[in-house]
Amino acid sequence: MLALAAAVLASVFGSGTAVAADAAGLWRGLAAGETVALMRHASAPGLGDPANFALDDCDTQRNLSAAGRAEARAIGARLRDHGIDHAVVRSSRWCRCLDTARLLDVGEVVPTPALDSFFEDREAGPGQTRTVRRLLADDASGRPRVLVTHQVNITALTDVFPASGEIVVVRPGPEGLAVVGRIAPP
Repeated sequence: MLALAAAVLASVFGSGTAVAADAAGLWRGLAAGETVALMRHASAPGLGDPANFALDDCDTQRNLSAAGRAEARAIGARLRDHGIDHAVVRSSRWCRCLDTARLLDVGEVVPTPALDSFFEDREAGPGQTRTVRRLLADDASGRPRVLVTHQVNITALTDVFPASGEIVVVRPGPEGLAVVGRIAPP
């Protein structure tokens, strides 16, 4: 029966996704630092960035909506409810990711260029993806880790197409990243 349920969930979430049967186990793994939360930024209307995009000017970027800011706060509350309140938090330097990461309120946010979107520059994708994989493999702090980034980055790392505000839970290992589950946005 469990195998049938997993097969149905895999058909809904995609065949490349391992679906955890135990949501509580996902939270325990994250809190213990055994797994990592790859989170897509919260809701930001539109697709891509405007033609006048400037990294140092949020007014030129696609930003979180009011609903997106509320989502980020709610996700942060869920993280804290599960004991994740002193995490290592890394974020893309795009304003919608930095704002999401800060609104989570689970740790100091470290802007990390490897997490920046490569939606408009697909040639940068493989190098950034390798850098993030190394970053995940090299961090042995044992602390919870939350990486806030973009759909394109998460898909390159996991083959999962996450919704805004969704967390893809991964386990870094010698063979790469294993997707152990997904946590839907509130």
